[in-house]
Amino acid sequence: MSSRDNLGDFEHLVMLALLRLGEQAYGVTVRQEIASRTSRDVSIGAVYATLDRLQFKGYVKSQMGEATPQRGGKRKRLFRVTAKGAEAVSRTHGAIRSMAEGLHLAEKLS
Repeated sequence: MSSRDNLGDFEHLVMLALLRLGEQAYGVTVRQEIASRTSRDVSIGAVYATLDRLQFKGYVKSQMGEATPQRGGKRKRLFRVTAKGAEAVSRTHGAIRSMAEGLHLAEKLS
């Protein structure tokens, strides 16, 4: 993986949701966080596919949480951002800031 690789749009949203959610980050809460903050309705399948891809890249790690009565005894797969993932978020933010620097979007769109 090149250090120049930036996150894709949806990968970026998922990573930001993971960072916001901390220890409460699992598929359903990630989906809810993205929906509430972006008004973007995404499927749980898309969230898990992205989480799996991010884990393959080494940007997130997962572990199984404890079984809970609220989930009928099922365990949650909890996710956290790795140091490599935090670097990818920072790199992507930097690229976006650099591209947007000096733009006056309201003027460009009118």
